[in-house]
Amino acid sequence: MIPPKPPAREGRVSLFRYLRLFRRDILSAQPARLYRARMAEFKTPFFRSYLINEPDLIDLVLKERSDDFPKSDRVGEGLRPLLGRSVFVTNGAEWKRQRRIIDPAFEGGRLRDTFPAMWAAAQGAVARMPLGETEIEAQTSHAAADVIFRTLFSIPIESTIAQEVFEAFRAHQRTQPILNLAAFLPLPRWFPRLHRPATRRTARQIRALITQLTAERASLIAEGQAPDDLATKIMTTADPQTGDLFATDEMVDQVAIFFLAGHETSASALAWALWLLAAHPDAQDKVAAEAARFAESPIFASLSGLAFTRDVFRETLRLYPPVPMMVRQATRAEVFRGRDVRPGAQIVLSPWHLHRHERHWDNPDAFRPARWQSAEGKASARQAYLPFSAGPRVCTGAGFAMAEGVLLLSALIREFRFEVINNRQPLPVAHLTVRGKEGIWLKVRRRNNPENK
Repeated sequence: MIPPKPPAREGRVSLFRYLRLFRRDILSAQPARLYRARMAEFKTPFFRSYLINEPDLIDLVLKERSDDFPKSDRVGEGLRPLLGRSVFVTNGAEWKRQRRIIDPAFEGGRLRDTFPAMWAAAQGAVARMPLGETEIEAQTSHAAADVIFRTLFSIPIESTIAQEVFEAFRAHQRTQPILNLAAFLPLPRWFPRLHRPATRRTARQIRALITQLTAERASLIAEGQAPDDLATKIMTTADPQTGDLFATDEMVDQVAIFFLAGHETSASALAWALWLLAAHPDAQDKVAAEAARFAESPIFASLSGLAFTRDVFRETLRLYPPVPMMVRQATRAEVFRGRDVRPGAQIVLSPWHLHRHERHWDNPDAFRPARWQSAEGKASARQAYLPFSAGPRVCTGAGFAMAEGVLLLSALIREFRFEVINNRQPLPVAHLTVRGKEGIWLKVRRRNNPENK
């Protein structure tokens, strides 16, 4: 079965029509030629935008000269109500200072320390999974949020405040498009940013709850009673250059992006992985066989035994990258493939199109976990695979996300068999992350039930 993707737009449309399509769903608004083009130019009355699928140009923007291509402020316009001045939207010296404080919390040894909390969340996900026809995104969102709460603040999702944050995030992600409409218009700073009322309301609610969690943790740190988790590590890490710690407002901004990056993206990837395995029972059986060999009380090193499961998760991130597009801004004149790129131009990098690009991948729309062990697949991955971005701005939690995804997927497949439901094929759409338009529905059965054989 070929996994679903949105119908691509054919032919030209007016700018007004494009904005309406874009507002509805960023993926289906794009033309089909982007799955073949090395580069595409989009013109508006206000700016030029260049989508690049050429590996050399991607390396230039993300790795070789990343300081010349900062995050676009146009992206920040849409995310500002929730993320404030978080590391996801800042640039330059401010961003570098934030990364110097945050990065030590996600180094290799710290990832090993978070494993017991991840495992506890995986067991919780198994215990909560309903049988029968189930909307899987709701379950994976619950599981991913549990991982974040346990690893960041040492509280399970059953905690009252954790549950409130989780519910607010679920409401927020359905109200927020990837780019706010103000991203297309040259509005002065004093002009209202055209955020939806529900977006502003849920962002305020989330930030108030995170402020409460952060203040409580600060008190525990001051009393010397704080648990040794990610929040404590980040809040007690000083910038090695200045000696400064995050102020409370700064920490709220960072926690907001941890929830967005670590909850929304992981929930999206896990839901699509389960659907892909339901649609490909042979692959699901291979994951189940690996999971059956997984220890009852595993340690971090046990993840190395889940090689095929890891390839399934990689392939899921290829087909359904949670963040489908990233936008940078040119700060000086450039020449891309013979075209003049002026300062201020928007440079779009689209994992969604790059990961399914006909020039870079063999049979790009097919679900083929085995490609990750082939020389051809590894070569494609080196030049056309960006689920966590690349270069200095690569997601600091990339290793965390891979460990979490593989562990949760293995734990769920070990206990349950997932099956597709006829006439309920999900259609990918982009909100904050790539989700199913009407959810992702699967039939869930217990794997050890003799009636399932």
